[in-house]
Amino acid sequence: MNHEQNPVERMRAITISREYGSGGGEIARRLATQLGWRLIDHEVVVRVAHDLEISVEEAQAYDERVESLATRILASMQMVAPIGYAGVVPPMLADSSVYHNALRNVVLAAVNTGHVVIVGRGAQVVLAGYKDVLHARIVAPLERRIPYVMRREGFDQNTARSRIQVKDHDRIRYLQEEYHRRPDDPTLYDIVVNTGIIDLDSAVDLIELALQRKAARFSLPEEELGPVAGLARYPGQAGDIRPPQ
Repeated sequence: MNHEQNPVERMRAITISREYGSGGGEIARRLATQLGWRLIDHEVVVRVAHDLEISVEEAQAYDERVESLATRILASMQMVAPIGYAGVVPPMLADSSVYHNALRNVVLAAVNTGHVVIVGRGAQVVLAGYKDVLHARIVAPLERRIPYVMRREGFDQNTARSRIQVKDHDRIRYLQEEYHRRPDDPTLYDIVVNTGIIDLDSAVDLIELALQRKAARFSLPEEELGPVAGLARYPGQAGDIRPPQ
């Protein structure tokens, strides 16, 4: 099938941002399967660990966290003995920007490969300027997310609630510290899906539909994009104009 028949083939990636326990990871997996695209999730951590020649556990400690492993190690050392530990922490771990640069490079390499579904890792910001990438966010009310985490991870209600709060907090701080953005900023996304009532398969279908619609428009000139495209002027004059305060 050529590109004229299937514009989706011209799209390179979908990024999935998600509130913890909203089903976003599962939606990403099902979406990748439905499209026949590659899922990029934990693989990012493994590839970054390989590139930096560190263990997956060390890379995981950095992943989507502002407080890096190095920061926690140095803080604990200072509490025990404020001086005398210079040079103990490996130079790579002493600068969290090294990890985040490697992470960014992995995300960029993935999108350049094409036809990937990327979960988290700030990809909605890293790839914000790419018209051939669809950005989706998955959310749900806390009271719906708690049973999801309880069932999926085997936690009691209080533990599930605490885990959700910690994970959400980590993700918010990560995007703020690294990119000066908030993950709940709706302008970062083409589509936001609330799974409080909508089931996961329907969420997959909605994102795929958004992918098709964006694919059909991303190559249009800038003046033909946005909510004004194809609209005529309102009849008459606006009656609720007020002077600036």
